[in-house]
Amino acid sequence: MIKVTAATGAAAAAFPGISTAGSASAASGMSGSAASSTKKVIRLNRVTPSYWRVVFDNPPLNVVATNFIRQFRDIVTELENDDQVKVVVFESAVDGFFLNHGDFLTVTLEDLNSIPQGPTGLAAFPDALVRLTRAPFVSIAMIQGRATGFGSELALACDMSFASREKAILSQFEVGASIVPGGGPMARLPRLIGRGRALEVLLSSDDIRGADAEFLGYVNRALPDAELKKFVDALANRIASFDKYAISNTKNLVNASLPPDIEIRAGWDAFIDSFTRPEAQKRIKALLAAGLGKPGDVENRLGFYLGKKDLNGKSDPGGRPSGDFGK
Repeated sequence: MIKVTAATGAAAAAFPGISTAGSASAASGMSGSAASSTKKVIRLNRVTPSYWRVVFDNPPLNVVATNFIRQFRDIVTELENDDQVKVVVFESAVDGFFLNHGDFLTVTLEDLNSIPQGPTGLAAFPDALVRLTRAPFVSIAMIQGRATGFGSELALACDMSFASREKAILSQFEVGASIVPGGGPMARLPRLIGRGRALEVLLSSDDIRGADAEFLGYVNRALPDAELKKFVDALANRIASFDKYAISNTKNLVNASLPPDIEIRAGWDAFIDSFTRPEAQKRIKALLAAGLGKPGDVENRLGFYLGKKDLNGKSDPGGRPSGDFGK
Protein backbone atom coordinates (compact mmCIF):
# COMPACT_ATOMS: atom_id res chain seq x y z
CA MET A 1 0.00 0.00 0.00
CA ILE A 2 2.91 2.38 0.66
CA LYS A 3 4.62 4.06 -2.23
CA VAL A 4 8.20 3.07 -3.01
CA THR A 5 9.45 6.46 -4.10
CA ALA A 6 12.34 8.88 -4.24
CA ALA A 7 11.10 10.76 -1.19
CA THR A 8 13.11 13.11 1.01
CA GLY A 9 14.01 13.16 4.69
CA ALA A 10 12.92 10.33 6.95
CA ALA A 11 10.57 8.90 4.36
CA ALA A 12 13.44 8.52 1.91
CA ALA A 13 15.36 6.40 4.37
CA ALA A 14 12.41 4.07 4.78
CA PHE A 15 11.24 4.00 1.17
CA PRO A 16 14.11 4.21 -1.34
CA GLY A 17 13.21 5.37 -4.84
CA ILE A 18 12.53 3.07 -7.77
CA SER A 19 12.26 5.75 -10.42
CA THR A 20 13.62 9.21 -11.13
CA ALA A 21 11.14 9.99 -13.90
CA GLY A 22 8.52 12.61 -12.99
CA SER A 23 4.87 12.03 -13.73
CA ALA A 24 2.56 14.52 -15.39
CA SER A 25 0.95 15.29 -12.06
CA ALA A 26 4.34 15.88 -10.47
CA ALA A 27 5.31 18.25 -13.24
CA SER A 28 2.21 20.31 -12.52
CA GLY A 29 3.18 20.58 -8.86
CA MET A 30 0.72 17.95 -7.62
CA SER A 31 1.73 14.53 -6.38
CA GLY A 32 -0.01 11.43 -7.74
CA SER A 33 -1.59 10.96 -4.32
CA ALA A 34 -2.86 14.54 -4.18
CA ALA A 35 -4.10 14.41 -7.76
CA SER A 36 -6.38 11.48 -6.97
CA SER A 37 -7.30 12.44 -3.39
CA THR A 38 -10.69 13.88 -4.35
CA LYS A 39 -11.63 11.35 -7.03
CA LYS A 40 -14.91 9.62 -6.20
CA VAL A 41 -14.24 5.87 -6.09
CA ILE A 42 -17.23 4.63 -4.07
CA ARG A 43 -20.89 5.01 -4.99
CA LEU A 44 -23.79 4.66 -2.59
CA ASN A 45 -27.17 3.41 -3.81
CA ARG A 46 -30.11 3.41 -1.41
CA VAL A 47 -32.28 0.69 -2.93
CA THR A 48 -34.82 1.21 -0.16
CA PRO A 49 -34.52 3.00 3.20
CA SER A 50 -33.61 -0.35 4.78
CA TYR A 51 -31.41 -1.81 2.00
CA TRP A 52 -28.30 0.00 0.69
CA ARG A 53 -25.69 -1.01 -1.85
CA VAL A 54 -22.11 0.31 -1.88
CA VAL A 55 -20.28 0.07 -5.20
CA PHE A 56 -16.48 0.20 -5.56
CA ASP A 57 -15.60 1.98 -8.80
CA ASN A 58 -11.92 2.75 -9.32
CA PRO A 59 -10.99 1.29 -12.72
CA PRO A 60 -9.04 -0.39 -14.04
CA LEU A 61 -7.92 -2.37 -10.96
CA ASN A 62 -9.92 -1.08 -7.97
CA VAL A 63 -6.71 -0.42 -6.02
CA VAL A 64 -6.98 1.26 -2.63
CA ALA A 65 -5.54 4.73 -2.04
CA THR A 66 -6.20 7.32 0.66
CA ASN A 67 -9.27 8.65 -1.16
CA PHE A 68 -10.85 5.19 -0.88
CA ILE A 69 -10.06 4.94 2.83
CA ARG A 70 -11.56 8.37 3.54
CA GLN A 71 -14.68 7.69 1.47
CA PHE A 72 -15.14 4.21 2.95
CA ARG A 73 -14.81 5.60 6.48
CA ASP A 74 -17.41 8.27 5.70
CA ILE A 75 -19.86 5.71 4.30
CA VAL A 76 -19.50 3.51 7.39
CA THR A 77 -20.26 6.59 9.50
CA GLU A 78 -23.31 7.39 7.37
CA LEU A 79 -24.55 3.83 7.75
CA GLU A 80 -24.05 3.94 11.52
CA ASN A 81 -26.02 7.18 11.79
CA ASP A 82 -29.03 5.96 9.82
CA ASP A 83 -31.74 4.40 11.95
CA GLN A 84 -33.56 2.73 9.06
CA VAL A 85 -30.82 0.81 7.25
CA LYS A 86 -30.79 -2.91 8.02
CA VAL A 87 -28.64 -4.38 5.23
CA VAL A 88 -25.77 -3.12 3.08
CA VAL A 89 -24.27 -5.03 0.15
CA PHE A 90 -20.73 -4.26 -1.06
CA GLU A 91 -20.06 -4.89 -4.74
CA SER A 92 -17.85 -3.73 -7.61
CA ALA A 93 -18.43 -1.92 -10.88
CA VAL A 94 -14.97 -2.92 -12.16
CA ASP A 95 -14.87 -6.15 -14.14
CA GLY A 96 -12.51 -8.71 -12.63
CA PHE A 97 -11.79 -6.81 -9.40
CA PHE A 98 -13.99 -6.68 -6.30
CA LEU A 99 -11.48 -4.66 -4.27
CA ASN A 100 -7.73 -4.82 -4.65
CA HIS A 101 -4.53 -4.27 -2.71
CA GLY A 102 -3.18 -0.82 -1.90
CA ASP A 103 -1.87 1.52 -4.56
CA PHE A 104 1.88 1.05 -4.29
CA LEU A 105 2.45 3.72 -6.94
CA THR A 106 0.89 6.69 -5.14
CA VAL A 107 0.34 6.11 -1.43
CA THR A 108 3.03 7.02 1.11
CA LEU A 109 3.34 6.40 4.82
CA GLU A 110 2.86 10.14 5.27
CA ASP A 111 -0.44 9.91 3.37
CA LEU A 112 -1.68 7.13 5.67
CA ASN A 113 -0.66 9.03 8.78
CA SER A 114 -2.52 12.11 7.54
CA ILE A 115 -5.87 10.34 8.00
CA PRO A 116 -7.07 10.78 11.60
CA GLN A 117 -7.68 7.72 13.75
CA GLY A 118 -11.27 6.61 14.03
CA PRO A 119 -13.58 6.46 17.06
CA THR A 120 -12.12 3.10 18.13
CA GLY A 121 -8.63 4.62 18.36
CA LEU A 122 -7.46 2.42 15.49
CA ALA A 123 -6.02 3.72 12.23
CA ALA A 124 -8.68 4.77 9.72
CA PHE A 125 -9.00 1.58 7.64
CA PRO A 126 -8.99 -1.02 10.45
CA ASP A 127 -11.23 1.33 12.45
CA ALA A 128 -13.82 1.37 9.65
CA LEU A 129 -13.69 -2.43 9.38
CA VAL A 130 -14.15 -2.93 13.12
CA ARG A 131 -17.07 -0.50 13.19
CA LEU A 132 -18.64 -2.24 10.20
CA THR A 133 -18.46 -5.61 11.93
CA ARG A 134 -20.01 -4.25 15.14
CA ALA A 135 -22.66 -2.10 13.46
CA PRO A 136 -26.37 -2.76 14.13
CA PHE A 137 -27.02 -3.59 10.47
CA VAL A 138 -25.99 -6.55 8.32
CA SER A 139 -23.07 -6.27 5.87
CA ILE A 140 -22.71 -8.58 2.86
CA ALA A 141 -19.78 -8.79 0.43
CA MET A 142 -20.72 -9.91 -3.09
CA ILE A 143 -17.43 -10.94 -4.69
CA GLN A 144 -17.17 -11.06 -8.48
CA GLY A 145 -13.48 -10.78 -9.30
CA ARG A 146 -10.34 -10.44 -7.22
CA ALA A 147 -10.55 -9.62 -3.52
CA THR A 148 -6.86 -9.07 -2.86
CA GLY A 149 -5.32 -7.67 0.33
CA PHE A 150 -7.72 -4.94 1.45
CA GLY A 151 -10.49 -6.60 -0.57
CA SER A 152 -10.10 -9.87 1.30
CA GLU A 153 -9.92 -8.00 4.60
CA LEU A 154 -13.14 -6.14 3.84
CA ALA A 155 -14.87 -9.43 2.99
CA LEU A 156 -13.66 -10.91 6.29
CA ALA A 157 -15.03 -7.90 8.18
CA CYS A 158 -18.46 -8.27 6.59
CA ASP A 159 -21.10 -10.37 8.33
CA MET A 160 -21.50 -12.58 5.26
CA SER A 161 -19.73 -12.99 1.95
CA PHE A 162 -20.85 -14.69 -1.25
CA ALA A 163 -18.54 -15.40 -4.16
CA SER A 164 -18.85 -16.05 -7.86
CA ARG A 165 -17.79 -19.61 -8.52
CA GLU A 166 -16.25 -18.63 -11.86
CA LYS A 167 -14.90 -15.13 -11.21
CA ALA A 168 -14.08 -14.71 -7.51
CA ILE A 169 -10.47 -14.94 -6.33
CA LEU A 170 -9.52 -14.19 -2.73
CA SER A 171 -5.93 -13.47 -1.77
CA GLN A 172 -3.92 -12.41 1.23
CA PHE A 173 -0.86 -11.87 -0.93
CA GLU A 174 1.24 -9.84 1.49
CA VAL A 175 3.73 -12.42 2.81
CA GLY A 176 4.66 -13.17 -0.81
CA ALA A 177 5.53 -9.48 -1.12
CA SER A 178 7.65 -9.59 2.08
CA ILE A 179 5.13 -7.57 4.08
CA VAL A 180 2.62 -8.36 6.84
CA PRO A 181 -1.15 -8.16 6.21
CA GLY A 182 -2.66 -5.16 7.99
CA GLY A 183 -6.46 -5.21 7.87
CA GLY A 184 -7.04 -7.87 10.50
CA PRO A 185 -6.84 -11.26 8.73
CA MET A 186 -4.53 -12.74 11.38
CA ALA A 187 -7.23 -12.01 13.96
CA ARG A 188 -10.28 -12.91 11.88
CA LEU A 189 -9.26 -15.87 9.72
CA PRO A 190 -8.35 -18.33 12.53
CA ARG A 191 -11.73 -17.73 14.16
CA LEU A 192 -13.43 -18.31 10.83
CA ILE A 193 -11.59 -21.26 9.29
CA GLY A 194 -9.22 -22.52 12.01
CA ARG A 195 -5.57 -21.83 12.75
CA GLY A 196 -4.03 -24.29 10.29
CA ARG A 197 -6.09 -23.21 7.32
CA ALA A 198 -5.60 -19.55 8.24
CA LEU A 199 -1.85 -20.03 8.18
CA GLU A 200 -2.08 -21.78 4.81
CA VAL A 201 -4.05 -18.86 3.36
CA LEU A 202 -1.74 -16.23 4.84
CA LEU A 203 1.64 -17.88 4.30
CA SER A 204 1.01 -19.38 0.86
CA SER A 205 -0.03 -15.95 -0.50
CA ASP A 206 -1.92 -17.93 -3.12
CA ASP A 207 -4.99 -17.15 -5.20
CA ILE A 208 -8.05 -18.91 -3.78
CA ARG A 209 -10.90 -19.33 -6.21
CA GLY A 210 -14.56 -19.17 -5.26
CA ALA A 211 -15.22 -22.89 -4.87
CA ASP A 212 -12.10 -23.40 -2.75
CA ALA A 213 -12.98 -20.36 -0.64
CA GLU A 214 -16.35 -21.96 0.07
CA PHE A 215 -14.67 -25.28 0.91
CA LEU A 216 -12.39 -23.56 3.42
CA GLY A 217 -15.18 -21.48 4.97
CA TYR A 218 -13.47 -18.29 3.78
CA VAL A 219 -16.83 -17.24 2.26
CA ASN A 220 -20.38 -18.34 3.10
CA ARG A 221 -21.08 -19.80 -0.33
CA ALA A 222 -19.80 -19.81 -3.91
CA LEU A 223 -22.57 -19.63 -6.49
CA PRO A 224 -22.63 -19.69 -10.29
CA ASP A 225 -21.90 -16.17 -11.45
CA ALA A 226 -25.19 -15.93 -13.33
CA GLU A 227 -27.08 -16.62 -10.08
CA LEU A 228 -25.02 -14.62 -7.60
CA LYS A 229 -26.65 -11.19 -7.85
CA LYS A 230 -30.16 -12.62 -7.73
CA PHE A 231 -29.31 -14.71 -4.66
CA VAL A 232 -27.66 -11.85 -2.76
CA ASP A 233 -30.43 -9.41 -3.64
CA ALA A 234 -33.10 -11.86 -2.47
CA LEU A 235 -31.26 -12.50 0.80
CA ALA A 236 -30.72 -8.79 1.43
CA ASN A 237 -34.37 -7.98 0.77
CA ARG A 238 -35.48 -10.84 3.03
CA ILE A 239 -33.34 -9.64 5.95
CA ALA A 240 -34.36 -6.02 5.31
CA SER A 241 -38.01 -7.04 5.73
CA PHE A 242 -37.41 -8.12 9.34
CA ASP A 243 -37.46 -6.08 12.55
CA LYS A 244 -34.23 -4.11 13.10
CA TYR A 245 -34.28 -4.64 16.87
CA ALA A 246 -34.25 -8.41 16.39
CA ILE A 247 -31.56 -8.17 13.70
CA SER A 248 -29.21 -5.90 15.64
CA ASN A 249 -29.55 -7.65 18.99
CA THR A 250 -29.02 -11.09 17.49
CA LYS A 251 -25.93 -9.86 15.67
CA ASN A 252 -24.64 -8.15 18.81
CA LEU A 253 -24.78 -11.42 20.75
CA VAL A 254 -22.99 -13.31 17.95
CA ASN A 255 -20.33 -10.57 18.05
CA ALA A 256 -19.04 -11.98 21.34
CA SER A 257 -16.87 -14.19 19.10
CA LEU A 258 -15.06 -11.22 17.49
CA PRO A 259 -11.36 -10.53 18.09
CA PRO A 260 -10.49 -7.70 20.49
CA ASP A 261 -9.23 -4.41 19.05
CA ILE A 262 -5.74 -5.03 20.42
CA GLU A 263 -5.30 -7.87 17.90
CA ILE A 264 -6.41 -5.65 15.03
CA ARG A 265 -4.06 -2.87 16.16
CA ALA A 266 -1.10 -5.26 16.38
CA GLY A 267 -1.68 -6.40 12.80
CA TRP A 268 -1.85 -2.86 11.44
CA ASP A 269 1.30 -1.83 13.31
CA ALA A 270 3.14 -4.87 11.94
CA PHE A 271 1.90 -4.02 8.43
CA ILE A 272 3.27 -0.47 8.64
CA ASP A 273 6.56 -1.58 10.21
CA SER A 274 7.11 -4.25 7.57
CA PHE A 275 7.57 -1.65 4.83
CA THR A 276 10.73 -0.25 6.43
CA ARG A 277 12.63 -3.48 5.84
CA PRO A 278 15.07 -3.60 2.89
CA GLU A 279 13.71 -7.04 1.95
CA ALA A 280 10.21 -5.62 1.54
CA GLN A 281 11.41 -2.66 -0.51
CA LYS A 282 13.39 -4.94 -2.82
CA ARG A 283 10.49 -7.35 -3.29
CA ILE A 284 7.93 -4.60 -3.94
CA LYS A 285 10.22 -2.93 -6.47
CA ALA A 286 10.60 -6.25 -8.29
CA LEU A 287 6.84 -6.79 -8.31
CA LEU A 288 6.23 -3.30 -9.66
CA ALA A 289 8.81 -3.87 -12.38
CA ALA A 290 7.07 -7.14 -13.29
CA GLY A 291 3.71 -5.39 -13.67
CA LEU A 292 2.07 -5.04 -10.25
CA GLY A 293 -0.28 -2.08 -10.22
CA LYS A 294 -0.88 -2.20 -13.98
CA PRO A 295 -3.56 -4.05 -15.97
CA GLY A 296 -2.15 -7.37 -17.12
CA ASP A 297 -1.16 -10.88 -16.21
CA VAL A 298 0.60 -10.08 -12.91
CA GLU A 299 -2.54 -8.48 -11.49
CA ASN A 300 -4.75 -11.20 -12.96
CA ARG A 301 -2.60 -14.07 -11.62
CA LEU A 302 -0.77 -12.52 -8.69
CA GLY A 303 -0.56 -15.77 -6.72
CA PHE A 304 1.14 -17.47 -9.67
CA TYR A 305 3.80 -14.77 -9.95
CA LEU A 306 4.46 -14.62 -6.23
CA GLY A 307 5.45 -18.29 -6.45
CA LYS A 308 8.13 -17.57 -9.05
CA LYS A 309 11.72 -16.91 -8.03
CA ASP A 310 12.30 -14.33 -10.75
CA LEU A 311 8.69 -13.07 -11.06
CA ASN A 312 8.62 -13.68 -14.82
CA GLY A 313 6.94 -17.07 -14.76
CA LYS A 314 10.04 -19.01 -15.85
CA SER A 315 11.54 -20.25 -12.59
CA ASP A 316 9.27 -22.19 -10.27
CA PRO A 317 10.50 -22.92 -6.72
CA GLY A 318 8.17 -25.91 -6.53
CA GLY A 319 4.90 -26.74 -4.85
CA ARG A 320 1.37 -26.83 -6.14
CA PRO A 321 0.36 -24.68 -9.10
CA SER A 322 -1.33 -21.44 -8.10
CA GLY A 323 -5.09 -21.66 -8.21
CA ASP A 324 -5.16 -25.29 -7.03
CA PHE A 325 -5.59 -24.25 -3.40
CA GLY A 326 -7.30 -26.90 -1.33
CA LYS A 327 -6.95 -29.64 -3.97
